[in-house]
Amino acid sequence: MEIFISIFQQLCFAGLLIGAGLMIAKRVNAISRNIKLGKEDDRSGNSSERLKKMLLLAFGQKKMFDRPFVGLMHFSIYVGFLVINLEVLEIILDGISGKHRLFAPLFGTLYPVLIGFFELLALAVVGACIVFLIRRGSGFIPRFQKPEMKGWPTLDANIILIWEIVLMGALYTMNATDVVLQSRAAESVYIASHYPATGPFLISGLFVPIFENLSTGLLLGLERFSWWMHIAGILAFAVYVTYSKHLHIALAFPTTYFSDLEPKGLMKNMESVTTEVKIMLGMENGTENPNQADEEVATFGAKDVTDLSWKNILDAYSCTECGRCTSVCPANLTGKKLSPRKIMMDVRDRAEELGNYKDQHSKDKHDGKGLYQDYTSKEELMACTTCNACVEACPIHINPLDIILQQRRYIAMEESDTPASWNAMFSNIENNQAPWAFPATDRFKWAEEIKNKS
Repeated sequence: MEIFISIFQQLCFAGLLIGAGLMIAKRVNAISRNIKLGKEDDRSGNSSERLKKMLLLAFGQKKMFDRPFVGLMHFSIYVGFLVINLEVLEIILDGISGKHRLFAPLFGTLYPVLIGFFELLALAVVGACIVFLIRRGSGFIPRFQKPEMKGWPTLDANIILIWEIVLMGALYTMNATDVVLQSRAAESVYIASHYPATGPFLISGLFVPIFENLSTGLLLGLERFSWWMHIAGILAFAVYVTYSKHLHIALAFPTTYFSDLEPKGLMKNMESVTTEVKIMLGMENGTENPNQADEEVATFGAKDVTDLSWKNILDAYSCTECGRCTSVCPANLTGKKLSPRKIMMDVRDRAEELGNYKDQHSKDKHDGKGLYQDYTSKEELMACTTCNACVEACPIHINPLDIILQQRRYIAMEESDTPASWNAMFSNIENNQAPWAFPATDRFKWAEEIKNKS
């Protein structure tokens, strides 16, 4: 009977593992498809510099410590997530092999020390999650109360935090009941073989008195339930993350690796416009391809996600929705509608919508909607001061400004819908090579006037 139960559990575990793997693979393919909706953008150079940035920002969490308290809490969850996965590896191998605590004989007396260390990290995770729940629910932090955070974004964050607390609770219950069962090896051959003596663990050992007086059957049920809840919860978490803002757990690495290496204030010229200007000026190398000047540019700027680069869309999927960008945005701080965080969320939501539409119809079919106007508005885009504060604040170097500028180019060059004051400036730049309405020959008159007065 016990052999039959063991085989049945192995089959159930294999089914659970394969099912989760298939769901994750399907979602990864969908996200990859959506990112590829963007235009090509070569970011293959400077691999050593890119690797250094990835290690510092994604792996080392460097910019999180710009705000030390939050950085420490986030680091606790991050390290706990990485290290506790070593115990998850043991659980997965246990599930596949039908064994229990497969690593215990390998590590000997060191095993309970390792589990105790994992439990200590789990306690830090629980503490950090509780702190984050209080911070988010208190209403004292303005960036968590912005309009774009209403509904699902706030619920998503709370689900993850509560989920992690429950998973750690299942871990402690599993370990505490396991320790009690070790003392009852004489009652059953199954218990003697399945629960090797390891001794109490650092944190879960404190909970052992709660379970000591329970019957062996109930203890077995609780231990198995906690074991399944822990591993099934982790696999469900892995699937859920692909639909959540917590996708940054994985995407922070490619996002930081492929992030801009140029100075943050650099605004990239449109290649097609630059080529035309060079040809107009009679420059010999105006274009490497003689036919390029005759090619029609589909769109100036970005109306939809297909006009952005793949990196812009990757940034949107990597956004943690932490709101640091919005909290330092001068436009947002002065009551303007612009929120850099919302811009990133809009890009992600629009990529999801368009990708799903193309799945249901065809790759060449468009739903007639756009990022601009259907998601973002002229009011918020025009409020941007291009100060780069949002780019500087982002922990993983996401660039909302680039997306804002591309949409503003569309407004200016495709719709000719810029404010009158902007149009006057454009005219001055075209005629006088400066934003001011006087010729270049008069620019230093102010200096002459000061000289004459002195």
